[in-house]
Amino acid sequence: MRRILLKLSGEALAGERKTGFDEETVRGVALQVKELVDDGIQVGIVIGGGNFWRGRSSENIDRTKADQIGMLATVMNCIYVSEIFRSVGMMTNILTPFECGSFTKLFSKDRANKYFARNMVVFFAGGTGHPYFSTDTGVVLRAIEVDADVILLAKSIDGVYDDDPLKNPSARKFDEISIDEVIARNLQVVDMTASILARDNKMPMWVFGLNEENSIVNTVRGNFSGTKVTV
Repeated sequence: MRRILLKLSGEALAGERKTGFDEETVRGVALQVKELVDDGIQVGIVIGGGNFWRGRSSENIDRTKADQIGMLATVMNCIYVSEIFRSVGMMTNILTPFECGSFTKLFSKDRANKYFARNMVVFFAGGTGHPYFSTDTGVVLRAIEVDADVILLAKSIDGVYDDDPLKNPSARKFDEISIDEVIARNLQVVDMTASILARDNKMPMWVFGLNEENSIVNTVRGNFSGTKVTV
């Protein structure tokens, strides 16, 4: 792989705390990404905001405002995780689709490619910059824009199942499944908008469990135990 886009869930980075950050978990992710960067792989990262904000569950806040709070939650996550990455010896930069003063740089494909060429890990924060679009859509959009080879979806569940494995112990895990089948069966690998965007632009997604030992490095090096969503 030449360039990957890694999607991390905010909740996964919080560990057992459920909110905020678990530094040991984040440092473990950083050390894995450093192995990839040291091997010459270009890494972009999108982080969800669920460890701070789940605005869609609120009935008392305007949806646009709730989504804006969620965008800012992803910016906070990227600033924190970026600093942990730097502490283990990587260079990083954070791009957002809106101005954040001196905290981040404004996203453009040219700027992202410049940072990749300098061996930096590039964080794409703030989603798409618009309400009604999730970080799922944001990660697929950025992956397409920067010509990533694949999206790696690091989740709390180790792949794609035909039912919720937390509720149905008989749920069957797929080793490989097409994006068309994901859409037809509404399997929610990513949300429907993101699924259709990935299908139309032929962007593959690999889904695996973040909490498995060395899972990010193993996935990239071919020791993959999750689910490949093909296009």
